Amino acid sequence: MNPFKILFLDIGGVSLTNGWGHDSREKAAKEFGFDFTEMEALHNFIFNVYEIGRITLDEYLDIVVFNKPRVFTREDFKTFMFSRSLELPGMLQWLKEFKKANQQIKIVSINNEGRELNEYRVKKFQLHDCFDAFISSCEVGMRKPDPGIFRLAMGVVQAAPSECIYFDDRIYLVDAAKRLGIRGYHHQRFETTKEIIEGLLQ
Repeated sequence: MNPFKILFLDIGGVSLTNGWGHDSREKAAKEFGFDFTEMEALHNFIFNVYEIGRITLDEYLDIVVFNKPRVFTREDFKTFMFSRSLELPGMLQWLKEFKKANQQIKIVSINNEGRELNEYRVKKFQLHDCFDAFISSCEVGMRKPDPGIFRLAMGVVQAAPSECIYFDDRIYLVDAAKRLGIRGYHHQRFETTKEIIEGLLQ
């Protein structure tokens, strides 16, 4: 098998918790005391538009949460949203060490994320220390599983599919990358992903 030159990684579910996943939305409904089912329907209606950068976080919240008077503030709600981003054990620290030891390999994120959440997570967790570039849906106007976002990522790093490997915690997104010839792997545990990457370098 050819050695890889590019390591593509998802962020949510691999290095960090999901920025605004189902569990966080469910917890928000309980914490702030509003109807989760109604919120979820509106979230599913508009979130894809937010993730590709067509609307701001405030515009998303106008539709999903603040479509009626609330007893809590917008800032309190946004603070809660950001607080749901947490570092998962192992991956980020290992990536920093891997990057120093393997400078010939580029590490690039391919992630679906709204702009404000994406910027917060990059700064909060100092992701520039791990990643050489960020192919984020909010910046490129496409989201996985659109094959265009994978093609764009390969164009940015000027690499052929066979020179790239990709890890995602969602298997159907791994399959989307595989259909383009990228070597895709299902991330389930940090230790397993680490073993696969190190094994491919031997």
